Amino acid sequence: MTQTSPAKRCISIITPTFNEELNANECYMVLRKLFDTELPEYEYEHIFADNGSTDGTVGILRELARNDRRVKVIVNARNFGPFRSVFNALLSTSGDAVVVFMPADLQDPPALIPQFVRLWEAGNEIVYGIRKDREEGVLMRIIRRIYYQTVSHLSEISIPPEVSEFQLVDRVIIEWLRKCDDYYPYVRGMIANCGFRATGIPFTWTARKKGFSKLRLYHLIDQGLNGIISFSNVPLRLCMLAGMLIAALSLLYATLTGVLSIIYFRELAAPGIPILIVALFFFGGAQLFFLGLLGEYVSAIHSQVRKRPMVIERDRINFEK
Repeated sequence: MTQTSPAKRCISIITPTFNEELNANECYMVLRKLFDTELPEYEYEHIFADNGSTDGTVGILRELARNDRRVKVIVNARNFGPFRSVFNALLSTSGDAVVVFMPADLQDPPALIPQFVRLWEAGNEIVYGIRKDREEGVLMRIIRRIYYQTVSHLSEISIPPEVSEFQLVDRVIIEWLRKCDDYYPYVRGMIANCGFRATGIPFTWTARKKGFSKLRLYHLIDQGLNGIISFSNVPLRLCMLAGMLIAALSLLYATLTGVLSIIYFRELAAPGIPILIVALFFFGGAQLFFLGLLGEYVSAIHSQVRKRPMVIERDRINFEK
């Protein structure tokens, strides 16, 4: 009686692209070689989630998918942002484990994936990369470090600092993420919110070798604010405490100004003028700040309740019906 060999387990890899014609083919070749040499016991699927590229990226991806059934492509109708595109692709994976984010420019090293897999085999449902060092300017390193520490301390859940979406998660995490209904998913926070056993590997985030980053300062700020408000109401409570403190200090200042006005009657300034000037600028700035912060939460609620689709797809390639 002939015995059939057990089916190989599968690893899914997600690569978001937007105008990455200089990097898409190299990213595919690096991952293909890695699985052929270091992970031959595994099948894999490489899902490219294209965000409406305007260069030759989609044509390159179609050619890769035509020659290799393991390459799957989702083409979005427009640019819906990396978080939405990655999460949409995440829900389309079929592997036993998933590399959530493998950048086309290879700034996160693919060489870590075999280590991710071994730690996953050892029983960890989440294996994440820790960006201990970065090949970028000193100012950006400082800003990123402050941001990661801020998110980690403000969040109601434990989000490890210096951790991005470059991580491998077990299938059980994906099934739990399917239950989430979030218009603007903060993927690393959603994964951390699931819990389960997790471990990390430190690495160096390398400089981009080809092309240039499509993320501008506005996009970084937008993603940063989303990370803070998605899993924390601490900023709102800090505003409430700040309002109480400002009110108390204002009463104290008004008292001191009143006493000085009596002692130095009409010698410093016309009665009430100092208080009016300070109150006008101070409270005006404080109110604008608090309204802006409150507006971020209202905007997030507004986007969520309208129930718009996370992304709109133009085409899917190599996905089974």
